[in-house]
Amino acid sequence: MPYGNVRPSLSRAGLAAGVALLMLAPTGPAAAGPARVGSVQKAMEELARTPGVVGVVGGAYVDGRSVGLGSAGARLLDGKGGKIPPNSRFRIWSQTKQMVATVVLQLVEEGELGLDDKLSDLLPVVVEKDLVQRADEVTVRQLLRHTSGVPDWYADKPNPDGSEGDPAFDVFDFTTPYRPLDLVGWSRGRPRTGEPGEKWSYSNTNYTLLGLIIERLTGHDLATELHTRLFGPLRMTRSYLMAEPPDGVRGPHGHGYYPDADGTPRDVDRFNASLAGAGAGGVVSTAHDVSAFNRAFTQGKLLPPELQRVLTDRLPSAPRSRGEGRGRCGDDLYITGGSAPGSIAMTFYSEDGRRQFAMSFTLSVKPSAVEVDAGKAVESVFCPSA
Repeated sequence: MPYGNVRPSLSRAGLAAGVALLMLAPTGPAAAGPARVGSVQKAMEELARTPGVVGVVGGAYVDGRSVGLGSAGARLLDGKGGKIPPNSRFRIWSQTKQMVATVVLQLVEEGELGLDDKLSDLLPVVVEKDLVQRADEVTVRQLLRHTSGVPDWYADKPNPDGSEGDPAFDVFDFTTPYRPLDLVGWSRGRPRTGEPGEKWSYSNTNYTLLGLIIERLTGHDLATELHTRLFGPLRMTRSYLMAEPPDGVRGPHGHGYYPDADGTPRDVDRFNASLAGAGAGGVVSTAHDVSAFNRAFTQGKLLPPELQRVLTDRLPSAPRSRGEGRGRCGDDLYITGGSAPGSIAMTFYSEDGRRQFAMSFTLSVKPSAVEVDAGKAVESVFCPSA
């Protein structure tokens, strides 16, 4: 699912959310950590003034320690529902993909599959049911790096910038249970985006298929594997994968909205969990937990270097972040994130894994209609003297 638009104070990320796995855009020269930090609460209050934002929560971390939590706006539309708890859970959307990819690559390290194994061998059902064209040529590496050519099930047409267009499904259907294979089937009639391995083209279908591969190889559901391999070891105690309706965000949290056919914002807090999963991104987390994952991943604690590079090496054909260049914070900052009806989530993190700043914005408009100056917030916290 695509990012919202981020003004280029540090980086502009008008991108497909899965780009975060392959395109980690540096925003400034490397340097040591900051001497002091600014107020996260004040940064959240500034972001909450953005048109289309209902509420925002965020947390900043240095070397695994919190240096500030904050929230602003309200839990519900029109200032209703009280404040969002600063440590509340939120949907991280396509940041889930990096977690799914990590599990797949851990299975590669364990010898359960290879990067060049074919989809048809790993998931024979997609051939039996004719769900994926040329499945005998598509490899695990191509699925991970969005070079498979398998079309996206999420949106019919991409936006002009290459990110996904509006959802092709009923956003307000909160109850119909869909199987991952149902979602893969939605993509079958759409044109391929290229030859297998030819070029980068973002597709949620790639990760829906990878989730199915994990489940077939391990004999466990994806939620169990994420907990066993990531959430438990990294003490991400408030994270979980939504699996099917009526799964949602537990505890007090911000509600997001999406305009109906008449343009009226409708509450989509019960967004259909079976439409998220491994592909569109079903993990619910917190600023603390998603920062813990990014810190461990960046510092090489989850994968050996040669497998981590499968995700972090930039492809020549992948779009570059607009607005790349020098930030004022004096070190390389990268962004990962995603969006879907109702909200945007993003995490900024330093190249050395020492610093993270995770945020979630609940919305009253489509994510593509929001201009969020998240880079300014990061600068105000990590380099207030600038």
